[in-house]
Amino acid sequence: MSEAYKASGVDIHAGYEAVERIKKHVARTMRPEVLGSLGGFGAAFDLSALNMTSPVLVSGTDGVGTKLRLAIDHGRHQTIGIDAVAMCVNDILTTGALPLYFLDYLAMNRVDPEIVEQIVKGIAEGCSLADCALIGGETAEMGDMYLRGDYDVAGFAVGAVEKADYISGERITKGDVIIGLPSSGIHSNGYSLVRKIIKDTKADLSQNSTLLDALIEPTRIYVKMVKTILEKHSVKGMCHITGGGFIENIPRILPDNTSAVIDVKSFPCPAIFDWLQLNGKLDRYDMYNVFNMGIGFCVIASRDESDAIIQSLAKIGEPSYCIGTIDHRNEKLELTGV
Repeated sequence: MSEAYKASGVDIHAGYEAVERIKKHVARTMRPEVLGSLGGFGAAFDLSALNMTSPVLVSGTDGVGTKLRLAIDHGRHQTIGIDAVAMCVNDILTTGALPLYFLDYLAMNRVDPEIVEQIVKGIAEGCSLADCALIGGETAEMGDMYLRGDYDVAGFAVGAVEKADYISGERITKGDVIIGLPSSGIHSNGYSLVRKIIKDTKADLSQNSTLLDALIEPTRIYVKMVKTILEKHSVKGMCHITGGGFIENIPRILPDNTSAVIDVKSFPCPAIFDWLQLNGKLDRYDMYNVFNMGIGFCVIASRDESDAIIQSLAKIGEPSYCIGTIDHRNEKLELTGV
């Protein structure tokens, strides 16, 4: 049966080898609340061990998008798993929920155990950075669906927050301050445009490792920073700057009759965005409608709390910036200094 299955495009033994290779990476992400071990039909997590009174579970799922094309074309499989974790856990963080566990889905033309190990090693690294357990996943060999060498990665994360501490943004009012946490670069959004610019300019990434490094830099995971903030300070809202940049994402958490005013000169913008704007002949305002422009996560708090939050982050070696305020304007988001 296995030989017949292999002839149809599925190598069971390659799958077995891949599982053996990834076990050591998965093991380093374990938490005491995890029940069972890798390989079961279902993954279990003991919520009663969290010592929470009224836990609210918050879940998120996402993929890496067409950034995968760069990873595949240039053999950079080691960090793409961090992106998969980051895109999920950063979303659920915005509610005040800290990540508990993560599951991954990897689909590919044929299982290459070495590549699977590299990808899952990155996923495990992302889970370690997020302090969440990698408790399960699926690797699907789909020869008729993907070209040889191609794959897709997606993930699913679950976190928990006390019901009384759930952050919805509804308490945000005029005069509150928007604190920006720096991104590591492009993160995992806007890569259809990024790849078009690379193609149009005929940029040879194989001969420019510095540029390739900047383009493939993994998405930053904000768990440590947000945990530090929530332990000491009152927060009214949080926002993950993903697809749609500033202009789409910040308004998502604002109550009616409030707007955000962002001073784009209040924080440094990584050089990779200047390269994209110049080579893509893009309008600067449009850049803020596509990319994070150097700010990957925002925290909104009262003016009294904002300085203390910035100081708390500085004590753990994390820079942050007061990038704007909440007001009542006609536009839901206004950019100044563009």
